[in-house]
Amino acid sequence: MSHIQRLATFAEIEADFIERAHALVWCNAATVDQQQRPRSRVLHPIWEGATGWITTRRNSPKIGHLQTNPHLSLAYVAEPFKPVYVECRATWNGDFATRQRIWALLRATPEPLGFDPVLTWGDIADPENGLLQLTPWRIEVSDFSGPPVTKIWQSG
Repeated sequence: MSHIQRLATFAEIEADFIERAHALVWCNAATVDQQQRPRSRVLHPIWEGATGWITTRRNSPKIGHLQTNPHLSLAYVAEPFKPVYVECRATWNGDFATRQRIWALLRATPEPLGFDPVLTWGDIADPENGLLQLTPWRIEVSDFSGPPVTKIWQSG
């Protein structure tokens, strides 16, 4: 019997995914640069259901990479026997009202997931500040600590 469960809806994986992603906080994120070489870094997304948000600046290397190839691969692996993988499309969101809402969410969320973006990014009104909006097309949540179980949701 296969240990892989293919799920029809995001709702079937949402609770497991959000619990793990928010507990682990930090993930490895890979982009592809302009010469088609992979580049990894550590990022700090916050998730609202199936939409992720990353505070960043317009001139960061990851923004340049994503302009060439908008796909981002995330791996939450602080617990090696319980990894979470997210394959998504990342788009720049410079909408000020959205930035205000997400910055307020980050300030209202307890640490370590929550933080005050002003301490890292400065003035919220700075036009260089914005958000990466993550739209997953595939999420995988696995548990290999006992009998192996892998749950995979993939959008249409």
